Amino acid sequence: MDKKYSSLFEPLKIANLEIKNRIGMAPMAASGLINSDNAFDQRAIEYYVERAKGGAGLIITGGVEVENTIEQTHTGIFQNISTNPTAFKLTAVEMVERVQAHGAKIFLQLTMGFGRSLFLDVVDSHPAAPSAVAHFSQPEITCRELKTEEVEFMIQKMIDAAVLAEDIGFDGVEVHAMHEGYLIDQFALSLFNNRTDKYGGNLKNRLRVAAEIVEGIKKKLGSDYPVTLRYGVKSCIKELHQGGLPGEDYQEKGRTLEEGLEVAAILEEAGYDALNADLGSYEALYWAHPPTYMDHGPYLPYVQKLKEVVDIPILTAGRLDDPKLAAQAVGEGQVDMALLGRGLLADPDWPNKVRYQKLDKIRPCLGCHDGCMGRMESGKKISCAVNPACGREVEYSIDSALKEKEIMIVGGGIAAMEAARVCALRGYKVKLYEKNDYLGGHLIEASVPEFKKDERKLIEWYKNELAELEVNINLEQEVDQKLIEELSPDEVIIAAGAKANIPPIAGIEQKNVITACRALMNEDQIGEKVVILGGGLVGVETAVWLAEKGKEITIVEMMDDLLDSIFVSHANSDMLKDLVDFHKIDVKTGSSILEIDKNTVSVISKNFRRENIEADTIIIAAGYKENKKLYRQVKDMDLKVNLIGDSKKVANIMYSIWDAYEVAKSI
Repeated sequence: MDKKYSSLFEPLKIANLEIKNRIGMAPMAASGLINSDNAFDQRAIEYYVERAKGGAGLIITGGVEVENTIEQTHTGIFQNISTNPTAFKLTAVEMVERVQAHGAKIFLQLTMGFGRSLFLDVVDSHPAAPSAVAHFSQPEITCRELKTEEVEFMIQKMIDAAVLAEDIGFDGVEVHAMHEGYLIDQFALSLFNNRTDKYGGNLKNRLRVAAEIVEGIKKKLGSDYPVTLRYGVKSCIKELHQGGLPGEDYQEKGRTLEEGLEVAAILEEAGYDALNADLGSYEALYWAHPPTYMDHGPYLPYVQKLKEVVDIPILTAGRLDDPKLAAQAVGEGQVDMALLGRGLLADPDWPNKVRYQKLDKIRPCLGCHDGCMGRMESGKKISCAVNPACGREVEYSIDSALKEKEIMIVGGGIAAMEAARVCALRGYKVKLYEKNDYLGGHLIEASVPEFKKDERKLIEWYKNELAELEVNINLEQEVDQKLIEELSPDEVIIAAGAKANIPPIAGIEQKNVITACRALMNEDQIGEKVVILGGGLVGVETAVWLAEKGKEITIVEMMDDLLDSIFVSHANSDMLKDLVDFHKIDVKTGSSILEIDKNTVSVISKNFRRENIEADTIIIAAGYKENKKLYRQVKDMDLKVNLIGDSKKVANIMYSIWDAYEVAKSI
């Protein structure tokens, strides 16, 4: 073991429970991994077991509901221990036994509810909160105030659920959530708690819910049974429905860091054995779920201060999938355990790869949220953009082929490289052809901004994997029908990518008009005043990148809002939009570029108002068009031709990888 990482592999005690190392799986809602009894299904079992096999010392499940009387969520959305406790136990026992067989410990996370943050499309009940406050996503709806006896009922259900968890064999429980602005957090925050009973008023009363839960569990199960708390040390609320960015000067409207430290000491005294600490709220979702625009380890400067006021262990996540950073945080005593969430979705073997010095084989998380949070937000099963087998570990595993085949792959982007990797793993003889002198496709340009550096890591990971698998890579080799006929492979996979869409605008041929791809690769060609045509993901990311370099930016977008053309997870879209405001980027929505004349761009709104904007450089970020030229030429040949990735349909990195994985594993 490399000594640089040895701190991650020392044991840790929570209460009297010894955990083999200091790497844990952060709790994430196991969206869709659920059976008809609202219990963990077989996919959920395999999902958690895979992370235990990968070397994590502690597994913390996603939040499990404890009642369905007050917050009546639809069946099949979230695991719920109260729907059918017997059925819940049957599947959970198997999961616990198998996780523990790999030397890991497992905690069941229990949630008391969502309150003002409740997703209204998945419930049959009116939202209820500590006080009559506005609902988060639909502020025109006022939440009803919970009655005192209802609060007591929910607290008892949390205690009952912990008793069942101990009976099942869970090594501990985690109370969710006095963080992110969920129900227990709403009780703790004066911003949302105006009660006059024993659960409102001064700080101690506002913390009574969290305190009575742990006191009740300890009374039932004894002081040695571990109970941890998911705890937000700071809310990062700038205003209602508005978060505060890293480095931004604003007055905290939720829990300040100072109050957070005071609260932590009270919670330790109440009986909690560890704090799983983070930052954020629904107002500042990008703090609770850090996207690619957030630095790795954003919580560390804050949560390490908890070590000064409490003696119980501090666990934290927050993009700690950089092994050096995680080891440093633990080794220097900033935290006691490094939790990985999305990092373990991308690569379940992260702990073992660090332990056995195989760091170049760690598949990086991109912070994109496309496969995890994004899928949960859009009502789909949880998975991972870069790991298609996440959440379907058994049925989507890669099997060896029964018969050797020669596979020809056209293209060198992400879809092509994933197809080559999977085909090679299955035992096929793979030849990849790329017309450029490099691999990576458009991800090369996309990874230029510093906040997209994990995409550079992904390219390097693919290069390393293909080299290890001895894939025959042919660069600077354009493929045509003649070459395919000469090589006569068993199957062809075409992943020729996409080309920038150039709209028919007068003056667009001028030298100061460039595509976003060209701009990203040629910063020196960009002037001080820049107009960007397109407010989709590429356009907005390019705008933020240039604004960080001091450029004066205007975005022109036809839609009524930025990022309207493609679904982007809320944490990512919220932070991007806040960064646009923070950098004072001028935004013209509901508008189009009418013409370009030298250093002037004529913009017209949907109300036919015309405006001239000075610009040294005009950047086109108007989307991409599929490159199907070769496919159309060869699709009727007497061999199987597969079309994948952006050359089939322009989408995001996730669907390029998923397309390639599905086709390659099915050949």
